[in-house]
Amino acid sequence: MRVVVTGSSGLIGRAVVAALRARGDDVTLLVRHEPQGPSESQWEPAAGSIDPAAITGASAVVHLAGAGIADHRWSTQRKAEILGSRVRSTNLVARALAASAPGSVLVSGSAIGIYGNRGDEVLDERSETGHGFLADVCRAWEAAAEPAASAGARVVLLRTGVVLSPGGGALGRQLPLFRLGLGGRLGDGRQWLSWISLADEVGAILHAIDEPALSGPVDATAPNPVTNGTFTSALAAAVHRPALLAVPRAALRLALGPELADEALLASQRVLPARLVATGYRFVAPDITTALTTLLAA
Repeated sequence: MRVVVTGSSGLIGRAVVAALRARGDDVTLLVRHEPQGPSESQWEPAAGSIDPAAITGASAVVHLAGAGIADHRWSTQRKAEILGSRVRSTNLVARALAASAPGSVLVSGSAIGIYGNRGDEVLDERSETGHGFLADVCRAWEAAAEPAASAGARVVLLRTGVVLSPGGGALGRQLPLFRLGLGGRLGDGRQWLSWISLADEVGAILHAIDEPALSGPVDATAPNPVTNGTFTSALAAAVHRPALLAVPRAALRLALGPELADEALLASQRVLPARLVATGYRFVAPDITTALTTLLAA
């Protein structure tokens, strides 16, 4: 099948493109730079421009584009960029798909931030959404895909947790400190961390493309979330170093800003992938020990 991918230069996007090509799919990349070959097509979300030919005839679109959530402090300008980059790009892709390939599949990125800070509550796709900036962003992000659904496309809203890979993201940033024995829990460590290995994130995306029973919200998290304290201990054990330190809540809030620290690092989200499990997805790394052992052995 022909699959169009946005956000192909990111950690997840690169892995998705490689997996699609490995199984024989014809992949078209939507890029902002001048196309470098027939597999690339230009778009400019901020300007609302896209080459309709890139979508025409596509069996699926995987939309992963958007400004990084925790790359910078949340100034008013940065928050507007986080929201706008997701809503504009998603709506542009959804409208293009509605016009050119209404019978296709749209797997559109979202995040478990939509649930807000929920303590020990067990969450899945049936749970109510939460409160806060990230929850508001995710609601608007998901709503922006509506033109594709209204046109008859099967739209999967992939609510991704913390993606673990030594090549980037949260784990990539933590590994150097943990390998020096300087890792530690964040705050009191009791907040729940809903994570997924990069291999399973890619697997979930391919499953969402292929599984006709899936549409609407789908949680992309491993079936065994852990507390931050448990994750800290597991990572320390995986690199054979102690993790005796802790980063106080106040220090995180001072360094990153209160809103970013509270919503991205200290919020508790205990999310289960109910719909992935119900439709037969088999996790490569279902528990944190397996995930870290596999990732750090690669």
